[in-house]
Amino acid sequence: MTKKEKNDVIEVLKGKFSQYNNFYVTNTESLTVAQVTKLRNHCFDKQVEMKVAKNTLIRKALESLSAEKYAGVFDSLNQVTALLFSENPKEPALILTGFRKESKGEKPELKAAFINGDVFVGDNQLKALTQIKTKNELIGEVIGLLQSPIQRVLGALQNKDASKAADVVEETLPVAEAAATPAVAETTVSTTEVATPAADDTAAPAAPTA
Repeated sequence: MTKKEKNDVIEVLKGKFSQYNNFYVTNTESLTVAQVTKLRNHCFDKQVEMKVAKNTLIRKALESLSAEKYAGVFDSLNQVTALLFSENPKEPALILTGFRKESKGEKPELKAAFINGDVFVGDNQLKALTQIKTKNELIGEVIGLLQSPIQRVLGALQNKDASKAADVVEETLPVAEAAATPAVAETTVSTTEVATPAADDTAAPAAPTA
């Protein structure tokens, strides 16, 4: 590989490291060409980019961006390395787990994962990475918690259990009243202020006494 070719690879890698907040460093040694191709296809189907490069070039690309930020990744740059880039922090972990189960092997091996600034080192981290909550999943859980009281009321009404619905409403009502109190108080004050007559400087003087 010429110096220009090496520089071109470094620039491509720098672009990927800048584009993605999540990437996995894996060891694909001992995989056949057919297996590597199959792994690439799995990645493509899940919008995960796979790049195979020399460790020295990967390190240079990372160091040129921020040696301090990526310091925890450097020790994993050994043997054969394949990088997996993804917007979804856990998708590569799911791909690796499924691929290994399907092929009944231990490769690709996870050497490290860089997830939103945090570094996970070692293959024993793979299972934990499959359980990471994505942003959309966290938002969905919050929405579910907010909707829970409403769903309980609707469920009780649909089951025609009036007493149960009344209990749920009774539990929810104090919360709603507490939230509404400041608004009511503000409205009352405003109404009082409007109702108070202003002094009339133009009023006619009293008629003189005979």
